Amino acid sequence: MSFQPIIPTGGLAGWTFLNRTLEAQKEAFGQSAQYRREEDYFRANIGNIETAEQLVADRRLLAFSLSAFGLDADLPNKFFIQKILSDGTSDNAALSNRLSDKTYREFSDAFGLGQGQVRKTQQTSFADEIIQKYETQKFEESVGNVNDDLRLALNLKREVSDLASSDMSERAKLFTVLGSPPLRTTFETAFRLPSAFAGLDIDRQVTVLEEKLESAFGDASISQFKDPDLSERLIQKFLLQSELSSFEATSSPAATALFLLRS
Repeated sequence: MSFQPIIPTGGLAGWTFLNRTLEAQKEAFGQSAQYRREEDYFRANIGNIETAEQLVADRRLLAFSLSAFGLDADLPNKFFIQKILSDGTSDNAALSNRLSDKTYREFSDAFGLGQGQVRKTQQTSFADEIIQKYETQKFEESVGNVNDDLRLALNLKREVSDLASSDMSERAKLFTVLGSPPLRTTFETAFRLPSAFAGLDIDRQVTVLEEKLESAFGDASISQFKDPDLSERLIQKFLLQSELSSFEATSSPAATALFLLRS
């Protein structure tokens, strides 16, 4: 039986409860026999991997590796994943550098199996780093099985903090938000951006995000979310707007107005 987190409700109340019990729930998750078996196999065998072809040939190792980056759906796409890994990330023409979802670039870079890269699979800390990412992803997935908004909130808390602290330019950080499906979803929801937003020119999308951030926080940068209080405000904004969107879809205008007054 797979691990199931305790989440008695959704929205802000669910987020408050989840944060209060997060460490205990993560510890319980870490003791799950189902995940322990996969972690033990990964730790015992990943050091033998020297090429992209070898990793793709071991379905169990590949499944674990993809799961650590939230790329589980690509398990059947072996040729594609082998190309992502073997191309590496050094060349601008590498496949992962040409995809809008930069998770693939992070995945390829983490393993270092491309031409001219330093292979990382045999480094001392490598297995621990990937296992930690795997546990984070799988825990968030288990939360999403109960409430997807709370999964997205956990992802937002983790990713926006890392992105805010990176040494990228502010514009590059905004492009990264737009290139990450979970981050894009949370930002679009938080700022009530319509479905047509995704069809705009990418530079225009960045400008719109800057305007929305400036209006809501008085600062157009992603770097501001190094401040945990501001990061929490963004998460709460996302959860409230998601609740409101769900409420609007099933309620009358008068009921929606009452909901807004009470929020």
